[in-house]
Amino acid sequence: MTSTVPAAAQREPADVALLTGDGARELIAQALAGQRAHVVDWQVHSVHHRPGAGVTVGYAATVERPGHAPSEEYICATTARLLNPTAPGLIPVATRERVVHVWLHPADPELPGLATACDPARLSAWIGSPVGVELLAYRPTRRAVVRVTSTVEGEAYLKVVRPEAAADLIERHTTLTEAGVPAPRVLRTDPDGLVMLESGRGVPLANLLAQGLGDQAARVLDSLVSTLDALPAAVMDLPRHPAWAERVDHYAHAAATVLPEHADRTSLLAQGVNELMASSDPGPVVPAHGDYYEANVLMDPRPGALAVSTLLDVDSVGPGHRVDDLACMLGHVSVLPHLAPQAYPHVPEALETWTQACSAMVDEVALHARCAAVVLSLVAGARRTDGGHWRSDAEGRLARAEAWLARGRELLAMRTSPR
Repeated sequence: MTSTVPAAAQREPADVALLTGDGARELIAQALAGQRAHVVDWQVHSVHHRPGAGVTVGYAATVERPGHAPSEEYICATTARLLNPTAPGLIPVATRERVVHVWLHPADPELPGLATACDPARLSAWIGSPVGVELLAYRPTRRAVVRVTSTVEGEAYLKVVRPEAAADLIERHTTLTEAGVPAPRVLRTDPDGLVMLESGRGVPLANLLAQGLGDQAARVLDSLVSTLDALPAAVMDLPRHPAWAERVDHYAHAAATVLPEHADRTSLLAQGVNELMASSDPGPVVPAHGDYYEANVLMDPRPGALAVSTLLDVDSVGPGHRVDDLACMLGHVSVLPHLAPQAYPHVPEALETWTQACSAMVDEVALHARCAAVVLSLVAGARRTDGGHWRSDAEGRLARAEAWLARGRELLAMRTSPR
């Protein structure tokens, strides 16, 4: 079972260099020239690389406009092919290598609802009562999450997606809530891709992992698995999203773009994952979450409870393999010590308990191969604007992926060796 990296992806390392290097200042300056604006200062804030689909970079910039004091603005530039290349506010900039599209937040060309979501006045008019807004997450051209607070309706969360993706998201939430799965209910929607959801109950599983689960680790895992068991058969009729392991070659390419000095390691990782996947059994196709990890699970923290209270980010719910959901959880948890070593001193103990238990539920070779793929998919995302210290995190994730793969190979060798 293998996948190939599109030819278009081969130029993406150059795109990353273009959008994050010294030439980015000139690119931003050209985009703002038509507004008679001057870039006083800028820095890369985020890098979003989707192998084969382009590179998008977000910049935190200080911009000076005629008659106004310098202001902080968020600017995005992308090499991706856009569905709406003539969207209002989109500025094409021709470089020596290609045409780059630039926009000032919140004028995202693929998320027409973002401007409303980020404007308290416009959002208040849509809801019918005064609200406050806080942008929690933004992945340019893909999605955003806004916390909405109201003295009338309390707290809610607004997902901003591409308009054509809204119906699919609404169907997933409705299917789950009607089946009694603790996913947030849909409160209201808008054709521009706005989906307002009720606030989830509980605390993030990550918080409990930071505190340490101790002898409750097995109990928490039982609740996580029971929540997967509760996913209704109806989700089998939803579109299937590819598992992380099925796109391992793409993630290897993305990791090599961020850590070019380790390109050989990422390539060998992808090759190894593909080999183990071909030699192991993923199990039956069942209802799956598709993105099941600690940030997407809220827990009831009360003494004696420690059960899943809310299931978040159900965008990928549909047919899948249980092994991929378990691998997603284990893989994400395994990188927490690299992400924040001081915050997660107790993770290795819980991870060992969970890995042993999950290995008894599914094919353990398949589990370790898929854990390696999940962690490899997280390497490129380690890149942050922290002066380069992110490299130790990215390299730690790469080593963690290699460790998952090595253990998978050991298990396969034990299985196939003559007794």
